Amino acid sequence: MISDPLILSIVIVFVMFVFLLSSIWIGVSLILTGIVAMLIFDSQLPPMISIYDKIGDLLASSMYDSLNSWSLAALPMFILMGEILYKSSISTKLLNGLMPWLNFIPGKLLHINVAACSLFAAVSGSSAATTATVGKITLDELEKRGYSKSLALGSLAGSGTLGFLIPPSLIMIIYGVLSDVSIGKLFMAGILPGLMLATLYSFYIMIVSKIDKSVVPTDENEYVLKDFIKSLEELFPILSLITVVLGSIYGGIATPTEAASLGVLGSIILAIYFKSFSLEVFKNALLNTMKTSVMISFIIVGAGFLSQVIGFLGIARAISEYIGTLGLTPMMLILIIGIMYIFLGMILDGISIVVMTLPIVLPIIVLAGFDPLWFGIFLVFMVELSQITPPVGFSLFVIQSISGERIEYILKATLPFFILMIVAVVLITYFPQIVHFLPNYMIK
Repeated sequence: MISDPLILSIVIVFVMFVFLLSSIWIGVSLILTGIVAMLIFDSQLPPMISIYDKIGDLLASSMYDSLNSWSLAALPMFILMGEILYKSSISTKLLNGLMPWLNFIPGKLLHINVAACSLFAAVSGSSAATTATVGKITLDELEKRGYSKSLALGSLAGSGTLGFLIPPSLIMIIYGVLSDVSIGKLFMAGILPGLMLATLYSFYIMIVSKIDKSVVPTDENEYVLKDFIKSLEELFPILSLITVVLGSIYGGIATPTEAASLGVLGSIILAIYFKSFSLEVFKNALLNTMKTSVMISFIIVGAGFLSQVIGFLGIARAISEYIGTLGLTPMMLILIIGIMYIFLGMILDGISIVVMTLPIVLPIIVLAGFDPLWFGIFLVFMVELSQITPPVGFSLFVIQSISGERIEYILKATLPFFILMIVAVVLITYFPQIVHFLPNYMIK
């Protein structure tokens, strides 16, 4: 029996990593970790109350509380919208429409990954869907035209993570549900940091293309007015869908869940209009949506149970009090937490990082004086970093399956964009107004 919450927290982290490294499902690992924590803790319950009864009560209540949220209904809807866009030809039209507009910028079509991922992220909400969709269309095309494969792969890896930052975002929905922060405000808060990160990527591509002329082919197609007009016809459907989904949220017309439903309806209408919709496409989109939604829901249930156990055992309070005695400045605290998240990103996927750490980290962050809304965007950045950190960087695996390149080559190509993402984290930490500007402006 262990009664010291600090020692118990160390044991819990160790047990959790043992379960996760044993290839057990993440949701099951979180539930088992909570059960083990309850069993080894001297809870001093009255003799008539069985510890097993208490575990059962906590598990049942956490399952209900974790999933009994109307906001969570937006999750499968946004996933379905992204799947329909991915399965139909709409995503291809997005890429074709961007090509003429990027031809005159230094780096030319190397910017297409950044621009396409930014736009697709605004209707997908999924980093994996963004990376896979854009990568399948751009990588072969860029290689055929003679562009640097390393820069193309790196920009895709970095830009693909924008699916978590530029709203609507699955991670933001999960964070909002677990932290009781307005999902609408989180969506607004993510726009400027997302655009800032995309701009940093584009500036880097421009600088490299100016220094090394070999990354861009000397002969390139010239586009005339007719091509620009045609490109607008290709871009208009996606831009319209983005306007409907995000505009309805920011204009106060619809909740994120209602906007997600509009997005699904809009994606179906566009797919039918472009004659790329079929029952087979819809069936596959529904099946993939069900698989992804159930997987995420199971993880949320496990995290909810572990969160209740941590609250019951007083671990979060004990850790908060202990960190308070260390005399860390707020910036030193956020640095340590950032390093912790980068380390976790090497072995866990983004959703798991959020649901596993939030019950412990959020109380500490609030105690240190940080705003939960700001921390939500900070956490999304950390999740983005986890997508491109080995050995469990999911985006790296997606790109490897698309390109057929060795993982070492992809890692080397991704490193500059990884560093740029850290630069963006530093900027929002020292200038939190970047995060707060739009939510405060829209409220006024």
